Amino acid sequence: MSGLIQFALTQRLLVLILTLLLAGAGYVATVNIPIDAFPDVSPAQVKIIVKAPGMTPEEVETRITAPIELELLGIPKQTMLRSIAKYALTDITIDFEEGADIYWARQQIAERINAVWGVLPEGVEGGMAPMTTPLGEMFMFTVEGGDLTLMERRNLLDWVIRPALRTVPGVADVNTLGGLVRSYEVIPNNAALSSRGITTEALISALKSNNRNDGAGRLAEGEESLLVRAEGQIRDLDDVKAIVVANQNGVAITVGDVAEVRIGELTRYGAVSQNGEGEAVEGLVLGLRGSNARQVVVGVEKKLDEIQTALPEGVKLSVFYNRSELVNRAIHTVVRALVEAIVLVLILLVLFLGDLRAALTVAGILPLSALFTFLLMHQFGITANLMSLGGLAIAIGKLVDPAVVVVENITTHLADPKMQGKLPRLHLIYRAMREVTAPVVSGALIIGIVFVPLLSLEGLEGKLFRPVAFTNVFAMTGSLFMSMLVIPVIASWLMRNVKHEEPWLARKLHEIYKPALLWALAHTRQVIIVAALLLLATAVIYTRIGKTFMPTLDEGTVIIQVEKLPSINLEQSVRLDEQIQKALFRHVPAVARVVSRVGSDEIGLDPMGLNETDNFLVLKPEDQWGGKTKEQLLDEIRRVMESIPGIDFGFTQPIQMRVTEMLTGVRGDVAVKLYGPDLAVLNEEAEAIANAMRTVNGASDVFTIRNAGMQYLQVRIDRLAIGRMGLDGDALERTLRAQIEGLKLGIVQEDIKRTPLLLRASSDPEQLATLQISLPDGRRVPLSAVAHIERTEGVVAINRERGQRYAVVRSNVEGRDLVGFVEDARKAVAERVALPSGYYLTWGGQFENQQRAAKRLAIVIPISIGLIFMLLFTTFGSVRLAVLVLTNVPFSLVGGVTSLWLSGEYLSVSASVGFISLLGIAVLNGVVMVTYFNQLRAQGLAMDDVVMTGAMRRLRPVLMTASIAAFGLIPLLFASGPGSEIQRPLAIVGVGGLVTSTLLTLILLPILYRRFGEAKSA
Repeated sequence: MSGLIQFALTQRLLVLILTLLLAGAGYVATVNIPIDAFPDVSPAQVKIIVKAPGMTPEEVETRITAPIELELLGIPKQTMLRSIAKYALTDITIDFEEGADIYWARQQIAERINAVWGVLPEGVEGGMAPMTTPLGEMFMFTVEGGDLTLMERRNLLDWVIRPALRTVPGVADVNTLGGLVRSYEVIPNNAALSSRGITTEALISALKSNNRNDGAGRLAEGEESLLVRAEGQIRDLDDVKAIVVANQNGVAITVGDVAEVRIGELTRYGAVSQNGEGEAVEGLVLGLRGSNARQVVVGVEKKLDEIQTALPEGVKLSVFYNRSELVNRAIHTVVRALVEAIVLVLILLVLFLGDLRAALTVAGILPLSALFTFLLMHQFGITANLMSLGGLAIAIGKLVDPAVVVVENITTHLADPKMQGKLPRLHLIYRAMREVTAPVVSGALIIGIVFVPLLSLEGLEGKLFRPVAFTNVFAMTGSLFMSMLVIPVIASWLMRNVKHEEPWLARKLHEIYKPALLWALAHTRQVIIVAALLLLATAVIYTRIGKTFMPTLDEGTVIIQVEKLPSINLEQSVRLDEQIQKALFRHVPAVARVVSRVGSDEIGLDPMGLNETDNFLVLKPEDQWGGKTKEQLLDEIRRVMESIPGIDFGFTQPIQMRVTEMLTGVRGDVAVKLYGPDLAVLNEEAEAIANAMRTVNGASDVFTIRNAGMQYLQVRIDRLAIGRMGLDGDALERTLRAQIEGLKLGIVQEDIKRTPLLLRASSDPEQLATLQISLPDGRRVPLSAVAHIERTEGVVAINRERGQRYAVVRSNVEGRDLVGFVEDARKAVAERVALPSGYYLTWGGQFENQQRAAKRLAIVIPISIGLIFMLLFTTFGSVRLAVLVLTNVPFSLVGGVTSLWLSGEYLSVSASVGFISLLGIAVLNGVVMVTYFNQLRAQGLAMDDVVMTGAMRRLRPVLMTASIAAFGLIPLLFASGPGSEIQRPLAIVGVGGLVTSTLLTLILLPILYRRFGEAKSA
């Protein structure tokens, strides 16, 4: 390092040019770095969505889900296989190990799907979902105005808006919800078919084989060639009606003779409504995995502006969720804290150094380190988000530490009257640099080592906090190199006339500190007793602090998840949603808009039932809430929801909902999974568990999905009867599907639009028994002649995890800590619920993440402290002094734990990061003090003089280090907006810990050094 410093001072212009080039590269990286609200916390995850129209959950599970799951077993690096089977749909999720290449994972899945697809039932469709993430829902809008019908709005979204948006870079797909999907419907006239002796099979065959254009080849005509094209494709309703089904005695029987042909709609599995004004049509833009959220949203907005002219007059796209708003607010929160921290640090530098030039020299480290950090973030693929920029905000106070030490020592040498005129300025600067190289480097290493635990975190907490560790390490690396190589060069130009005199603040601090230290040295026993009592009190307080995983981030948008009776139909479900919307508008003035989504979406990424609704609440600006807080507003909304009979509900937010769903397959702070083979037992025991959890203090929005009560019409085929009549089971089931669900026979190509062609009939349940079934000989018999029909109850959905069925009870936690709630809930469930043999529970959700993080930190933090001890031992060559410096660690916890308790915050992963960050500064201050004590002792001073003189001389650097670090965190204490909830516990711990750590370093460490600094001579 000495050689590099010498090179920098002899080649100052080159160093300056290289620094400017590095700053320029950092600026380019800053401008081009991807920006998002959060780090990408999703694992390498692949979803398979298979649609099977008309199939019940049990049929979907046995015929589709189970075969696919069996085929997927054994794929390398697989960590989780989860599925849900619902009416007409199965959604299978496969998670892979962290670091697995998503393209490789999708290739593995594709190969397995191809192998199993041939054994799946005829007519199923689907495959892998778009390559998005659970956090990929970036932009939501409704199509409004223009006096268009629901079908016309859906048509516009499907064939104009969606194709245009899919061309935007970074868009994986555009999900469409609500409205009516246009179709051509052929409705057989049973009487006409029977009178002409035509079977339904003949009608289906005619429709399938008369809907295609084809090329016949090429003919030569003189010198030209003619391409022959045969047109037999259906173009409109008249073409469908004109298709010949049979020829009887030279008379053509057409489709129009035996069936009604009309424009209809596909069977709906979901709907969208809003503001109590009726149904709507919604578009949902899904971002590609790894895309830049802000750029995607900007691209989408630009594309929507471009296609506005192509939309019918009066039609507008009304946006109700825009991820960039959250991104901008989150980034604004942390950038504002960064700027405020920099201003506070500059003020402190001027006050402590008493020299504007010296303060500016030190402050130069901040922009240079920040640009260096952004450059490395860009190279390592780390996005600028709440956590990575928060890491930089945490580091602001520590970045100046090396520069402070360097500039202070340069000032001392340049102002030394013994050296002035005897040695060149650059040589004095070089000598000053050589003296501080070892402590500065070891100090930077210590601060780097304390962040090793964060790099070892796994799962969600690892993805959230590793960017914090990386930006801290990057920033400290930049600060170290800039302090060693660039700051001396800047100092050689700026610090020309240096006067070595104590600034006003330093003099005042000395006046206060000296009598306090003298009293402490004279009353050693009392000071040690007080310190020990403080440690004991801290241990007691620690046991009273609740533990949780992460503070809840306020995203600004509220989602109310509603569950209704399982047997409810779509029309009634939409009507109930509209009732909820009107009630919210009537009683909660702060609600600006409500968009409700019931049932499944078009792609199938969110396979809800007809009894499940997500209500998106767009709130007015906070100044229009009538002075209410967010908690009071949610209580007001909760009272409205409780007044509506027949529903269960819970609160969440868009990203929060998807993250919890991604991790556990369900939504909620706590997810209790009950595994077992029998669905009826699972449903019964899950309800018992939910009732037990409702009695626990802090339980909020507890409910288990009602998985029984779905109404079935069971058609039991009489095998003897169909055998006598020449029928088979498959043909009868196909006829039933055609009559009720509708049988897809192909598509009608209308320019670029592809409109489904369906065969369907009346779906009145009262007429099902009299439904006419065609026999091979042309006769027709009622369904009751070949089957028994009975009404039964069945399940709504079947959840599976790693091949086992399970039921879920979910709960949010309010007003208390997560870990304490789970402990009480476990006791309540154990006392009230006795599980049958073969059934067992697991506790997951945010609680599972907290437990995993706590276990990992309990292992790696002691290892990190051990590494610091080794570094201290290497620095001092003494176990005694290394242990002495490490005594700062427990005393730094005193302030951190106490401030956490006083503020009412819980011990979360965020607060743990605050404690980890605190370790570095606490140890660093001890190193500064003990190093100087050793130097004075080596000069032959008596021990009492050593501790008194050393402590007085090191007062300023210790206070500078601690106060600058603390003041760098203060803006995070008072920040508001998205993300401040995560940063605040960290700042509370940091500021409180630095106060006690610094006080004890200045008072207790001199006492301990005097007593234990040297071995007693025999």
